[in-house]
Amino acid sequence: ASAGRQRYSPIIDAVAKREKLDPALVHAVVRAESGYNPQAVSPAGAVGLMQLMPGTAKRYGVDDSRDPVANVGGGARYLRDLLAMFDNRLELALAAYNAGEQTVIDYGWTIPPYPETQTYVRRVLAYYREQR
Repeated sequence: ASAGRQRYSPIIDAVAKREKLDPALVHAVVRAESGYNPQAVSPAGAVGLMQLMPGTAKRYGVDDSRDPVANVGGGARYLRDLLAMFDNRLELALAAYNAGEQTVIDYGWTIPPYPETQTYVRRVLAYYREQR
């Protein structure tokens, strides 16, 4: 992951700055999602550094989710939109990034009781603290 971090840092840092996000946060999400592997594909079909689902990629104009620049751009815009949607409550935005925004809304603006999502939020927050 450290070689990937070094390789993709310029892209992640530039995109984070453009999207007005803390680069440490975007790095934390990339680390948790793909371990800095732009070829990563999840069992659910999420692809690339920020593990965009096909519908999310389409929504954010990402034609090739394996392209690091496009993937991080789309993922960062999605993360920024989730932060705005959930009143900058980072835990809820991260839960929505993992489980979908409607799931967080359906659970009354709380982290859904899914072990995967709860673990994901803790992991990203720990990586974020490390990065800062």
